[in-house]
Amino acid sequence: MEKQKQGGLVEVGMMLMILSMFMAPVVGTMGKWMSSSISAGEIAWGRFFFQFIFLLPFAIAARRGMGPHIGLQILRGALMALATLLFFAAVRVLPLADAMAIFFVEPLILTIMSSYFLGETIGWRRWTAILVGFSGALIVIQPSYRVFGLEAVFPIGTAFCLAGYLVLTRRLVVKGDALMLQVSSSLFGCLTLALALVVGHTLEFETLTLTWPTSFQWSYFAIMAAIATVVHLLIVYAFRLARASILAPFQYIEIISATTLGFFVFGEFPDSEKWLGILVIIVSGLYVYHRERTLARDNESEKVKI
Repeated sequence: MEKQKQGGLVEVGMMLMILSMFMAPVVGTMGKWMSSSISAGEIAWGRFFFQFIFLLPFAIAARRGMGPHIGLQILRGALMALATLLFFAAVRVLPLADAMAIFFVEPLILTIMSSYFLGETIGWRRWTAILVGFSGALIVIQPSYRVFGLEAVFPIGTAFCLAGYLVLTRRLVVKGDALMLQVSSSLFGCLTLALALVVGHTLEFETLTLTWPTSFQWSYFAIMAAIATVVHLLIVYAFRLARASILAPFQYIEIISATTLGFFVFGEFPDSEKWLGILVIIVSGLYVYHRERTLARDNESEKVKI
């Protein structure tokens, strides 16, 4: 009976993860649609501002502080802000599916960062998968770079920033509170983007142009932030009910939903060359997840023998 109950909870976790991955590209789609009338910097700021507003009542009700390592929390929020800014700047010109596919080298980058910053060992098999995954990203980037220029590599920057954010999350979540960590990332992300907008507007950077949003744009920010908050909460609850090794492959559903939204909203669809690159990235990422799961299972078996 206990195993059946546990199995049911795992299935619920999987369903929550699938739902969150179908919803996640909606935020990118909204950012892309809005980028024709307002800068990527302001769109990213609006998302973090309203996310902080939505989470603040929960933080007040919980009556808990932000916890230790404020410096790392500031860095974590800044990395998430930069990741969002780079992605919104990328989808302003790139097809949504292309940007999402390039971004999905993030699990491979996270594996490398985990080795250097968390002391996790990477064998030759995973190094090979990582290199193959990056070659897939280059297949997608190459034609886009010829057409769109530097924005074509922005999703790689997004992936690096998000991987750094997740490494810090792994360190902070040990002693920190999950809700307050999300509140802090929203607050410090919002403050980071506000500062960047002031500096960028002064230096006349197109990506960081500052204008006063219309009432419609304020509402749009709020809806985008609400969806992003729901997606995050679904992911949090999914990981509470099922192991990361089980849920990780479902992340690639996001490419399917991004491609679908890109086709119906913007009339975009990857060509055969880009589909090849997408397939290489997905297969490489899935192999890394498979290898990590195998090693974790072997380590567990060794502990049992001891």
